[in-house]
Amino acid sequence: MAETTAQSTQSRHGRRTPPGLLSRLLGLPFRIVAVLVFSIISAVLIEWAGMAFQWWEQPGAEHALHMMHTEVGWLDSHFTQSLLLSNPVVTVQAAVNAAFDTVLIKTGIGPALMQYSNESGWLGTVATYLLAAVYIALVILVRAVILFLTFPLFVMAALVGFVDGLVRRDLRKFGAGRESAFIYHHAKRWAGPAFVTGWLLYLSVPWSIHPNTFLLPCASLFGLIVSITAGSFKKYL
Repeated sequence: MAETTAQSTQSRHGRRTPPGLLSRLLGLPFRIVAVLVFSIISAVLIEWAGMAFQWWEQPGAEHALHMMHTEVGWLDSHFTQSLLLSNPVVTVQAAVNAAFDTVLIKTGIGPALMQYSNESGWLGTVATYLLAAVYIALVILVRAVILFLTFPLFVMAALVGFVDGLVRRDLRKFGAGRESAFIYHHAKRWAGPAFVTGWLLYLSVPWSIHPNTFLLPCASLFGLIVSITAGSFKKYL
C-alpha cells in the first residue's frame, strides 16, 4: 500500500504541467526572434549553396540583390494600405533604410564589402559571400514586415474557420452525430505547426515569390485546421 502511494505521488510530481496562457504570451517574443534567426541562417546557407554550385543565373551577390529589389517593389506596390499601420510603405522604407545605414554604412562594412568583392582571390570570394548574406538578411527583414502586415489575414481565416467549426459542431450535437476524439486531438496538434511552418517557408524560400501566392494558401490551410478543430470538439462539456 505504501509503495502504491509512493508511486502515485512520484507519477503526479513527474507529470509535466502544460504551460499557461501568461507563460505562452511571455515566451512569444522569444519564439518570434528564434523563427527570424533560423530563417536568416537557412536562407543564407541556401543562398551560399546556390552561389557555390551556380544555381542562380546572376553571378556573385547579384541574385540576392535582385531578390531584395523585387521584395521591396512588391511591398511598395501591393501593401499601400494596412489595418496595423497608417502608411506602411513609408514606415517600412524608413525601417529598412535605418537598418541598412546602421549596420552597413555607419560601420563601414558595406563599402568595404563592395570594394573587396570586386577583387580576385579568396578575399574577393569571402567579401562576395558576406555581401550576399547581408542582402539576404535585408530580404528576410522585408518579408517579416510583410508577414506583420498580413497578420490580420490569418486572424480573419482563424475566425471564419472557428465560426464554421462551431456551426458544424452544433449540427452534430443536435443531429446526434458521432464524436471523434482522434480527429480533434490531431487537428489541434497541427494548428500551431501549420501556422509556424508557413511563415518559416516563406521567410526562407531562396527565390522571389509574390506574398499572395504563398500566404493565401497558408491562411486557408490554417483556417481549415481551426475549423476541423472546433467542429470536432466534444458535444457536451
